[in-house]
Amino acid sequence: MDSTPSEPRILTIGHSTHGWDRFRALLDGAGVTAVADVRTSPWSKHTPQFNKDALAERLRQAGMAYVFLGDALGGRPSGAHLFANGVADYEAMAAEPAFQAGLDRVRKGAEAHVVALMCAEQEPLDCHRCLLVSRRLRAGGLPVAHILPDGRIEAHEETERRLLVCEGLDHEDIFETPADRLDRAYRQRARKVAFAESGGPDAALGAVG
Repeated sequence: MDSTPSEPRILTIGHSTHGWDRFRALLDGAGVTAVADVRTSPWSKHTPQFNKDALAERLRQAGMAYVFLGDALGGRPSGAHLFANGVADYEAMAAEPAFQAGLDRVRKGAEAHVVALMCAEQEPLDCHRCLLVSRRLRAGGLPVAHILPDGRIEAHEETERRLLVCEGLDHEDIFETPADRLDRAYRQRARKVAFAESGGPDAALGAVG
């Protein structure tokens, strides 16, 4: 695939427990030329092939670029003001200047690359790369899609339809606009899967991003 697409293209992927060969096949199948790592902590004792340095080198050998953006776009915030009742507050995180700068870097990178935002979770709806980062990129008018474990590429709009179903909000309501229902679905889902401080109300469900 041409490494300079006519319009920015951004995808996401979760490395899950994939072996390296399968992970690379997923990237190749989607035409990815650069990986933006949005994990707050880019290491894993269970999947060492995805540790930051090892991953960067393997991607380089495969002819793909790598950049770490977990400091700006990670799912584990460091400030107390970015938590609500012990759970990461995606709305507050999205308003941070560092987060906005991270989005700008993704936009810029997508002018020259097909970029895959990478985190750990297999399912987009279980990860901040979808519920936080992709949501804001789409709001800015950029096309976003998700590479699923079987290699299918799901447009973010389809992922949002699944989100509404998962959260029981896929119905018409004369008292709530479709946009308001979608916003509520995002909030509900984030409350379930966002990173939770130890001892927080949803600590057992907190995502690892």
